[in-house]
Amino acid sequence: MRKPLIAGNWKMSRRLAEAVTLVETLKPLVAEVTDADVAVCPPFTALAAVGRALAGTRILLGGQDLFWETEGAFTGEVSGPMLRDVGCRVVLVGHSERRQILGESDGTVNRKARAALAHGLVPIVCLGETLFEREQGQTLSVIERQLTGGLEGVQPTADREVILAYEPVWAIGTGRTATPAQANEVHAFIRGWLARAWGDRAMATRVLYGGSVKPDHIKALMEQPDIDGALVGGASLDAAAFAAIVRYRG
Repeated sequence: MRKPLIAGNWKMSRRLAEAVTLVETLKPLVAEVTDADVAVCPPFTALAAVGRALAGTRILLGGQDLFWETEGAFTGEVSGPMLRDVGCRVVLVGHSERRQILGESDGTVNRKARAALAHGLVPIVCLGETLFEREQGQTLSVIERQLTGGLEGVQPTADREVILAYEPVWAIGTGRTATPAQANEVHAFIRGWLARAWGDRAMATRVLYGGSVKPDHIKALMEQPDIDGALVGGASLDAAAFAAIVRYRG
């Protein structure tokens, strides 16, 4: 019922020529894939060039962040219309690195998610707990707080999609991955919260898993009933590895 989405977050990696080479290498490896959506989120400096390279393919272009205002005196920020100008269809919102390193709050995430929708972008709203919070048994309460604050007033429709991505902070870039059962427990909790908030739209909403996703364990994750895809970090910088994740069905 929910078509999987495999999205690559390149983070602050790959200069212009490298970014184009990466996506040109990736294109033929996933050209025949029709049973999953594929997206890549390069750094801002490479978006236009990568967007041109993706022309005519099914691979979606995504931004790694956006500001909530359309334009103005906001030095260093990028708006939704700017992302649309270079061909972006999706945008990451509230990634844990922005929450942890740059101090983004649930309120900030909410403003960005609303801005994405207002400008015709699909927000991929990221959620996740730290290792301390998990060890203290606070995982579900943290996720509930992030959902409540980050999605306040946000209501998807048939033509206004919102995607969520559960990324346990302790698994991002560490090589550690939540077990499929651990991941699905949180995904099922998210789905239940969405059912109360969004009604029938909850069953159509894709919830991705992120956190050191690799080719050797993507299939086990995707076998879980509430996991609808992956937000891939380091492995998305290797075209062959990312393609293997996209083609997890074999």
